Amino acid sequence: MNILFFGPNGSGKGTQGAILKDKYKTPHIESGAIFRDAISKGTELGKKAKAYIDKGDLVPDEITIPMILDRLKEADCKKGWLLDGFPRNRNQAVKLDEALKKAGMALDIVVEIILDREIAKNRIMGRRLCVNDNNHPNNIFIDAIKPDGDKCRVCGGSLKTRSDDQDESAIGKRHDIYYDTKTGTLASAYYFKDLAAKGGKMKYIELDGKPGVKAVTDELVSKL
Repeated sequence: MNILFFGPNGSGKGTQGAILKDKYKTPHIESGAIFRDAISKGTELGKKAKAYIDKGDLVPDEITIPMILDRLKEADCKKGWLLDGFPRNRNQAVKLDEALKKAGMALDIVVEIILDREIAKNRIMGRRLCVNDNNHPNNIFIDAIKPDGDKCRVCGGSLKTRSDDQDESAIGKRHDIYYDTKTGTLASAYYFKDLAAKGGKMKYIELDGKPGVKAVTDELVSKL
């Protein structure tokens, strides 16, 4: 089962991806992780990607798509994968669709987590990271995972914030890209939504991102 995830920063798509990874024993592949891995290994594509990332720019498609396809062709992806963080605009969606078809890879399911922009921003700014395990969910703006004061709700460890989570300007810039329905990330999601509406095997799933993590997971699993 090959799944493509969409959702704004703060929607919990990373959390849901991690849950599905454990449930279905399928690799959760994030574009950012692919870049970091290639950069750390010093590959030629990694070096090219780093030059753009260091400037805060999007990595060009001619670098990104080959990196993603190389990852999807690895042994652990033979039984399926979850792709998160790409495509980020409509043009990338078209190119990814073409590249997957050329490589003989079927995209089975596209998931879009729907969340209001203001709620998404608050959730980002409310995130708290446990020093013992960053995967322990803590957020001061979500009742279901609100930390115990300044301690992790899971293990009692100390909490910290990511500096970029507190930068409203940076959050706004990322959300400007995501919520753009003409050329941005939502436009890329809608490209696949239109493809699914035309028939074929691909399924497009829409999820309400407002409820707690478990409620979203239950809805997602029921629709897969």
